[in-house]
Amino acid sequence: MPTITTVAFDADDTLWHNERFFRLTQERFAALLEDFADPSHLDERLLDAERRNVGRYGFGIKGFTLSMIETAIEVTEERVPASVIREIIAAGQDMLAHPIELLPHARETVTSLSSRYRILLVTKGDLLDQERKLAQSGLGDLFDAVEIVSQKTPEVYDAIFRRHGVAAGSAVMVGNSMKSDVVPMIEAGGWGVYVPHGLTWALEHADAPEGHPRFREIADLGALPDLLEEIAA
Repeated sequence: MPTITTVAFDADDTLWHNERFFRLTQERFAALLEDFADPSHLDERLLDAERRNVGRYGFGIKGFTLSMIETAIEVTEERVPASVIREIIAAGQDMLAHPIELLPHARETVTSLSSRYRILLVTKGDLLDQERKLAQSGLGDLFDAVEIVSQKTPEVYDAIFRRHGVAAGSAVMVGNSMKSDVVPMIEAGGWGVYVPHGLTWALEHADAPEGHPRFREIADLGALPDLLEEIAA
């Protein structure tokens, strides 16, 4: 089995909190439209809009904000007040300004591993927002390279590791999304380590590759160093 030389981390909800800000904004959105739609129905309509729009706008807060505006127009049959649109835009701007809060063990784990492995950050989303969050996290100097991509597919992972002179088989991808971080990395020939987060966006759900020899799950990032030692044994 190849020696592990490289550890790649997802960012949002792996190293720092992210989804909870979307949930809070969604509650704010529901309150703004409570006279027009039941919250559960509104959630379904918003998710449908996000699903349609992710290919147009990509992942992140800007696409989410545009999906909220589109949903507001639809559920009100184009009668949504301009003041509500203004509030939706303000909610999106608030999300873009939220402070970064690291998840437990993120800093010490990345710091510890940086002396033994090549460390990459591989995240998807809006370029400016992801760069902002990385700068505020205080972790930027610990990464040998940062890759901000529009999608995470086996082909994207293969290209990333080739670009950095690493075979996917000698790399581990660590993240909270089975769909984006684990499954495509394994399909690329590498290791996928799943770190569950209490909140996961519906469009990031996928079945776990149970029984696959290169799939692992840990409770939190604090368990990662021991897991890497186990894989190397």
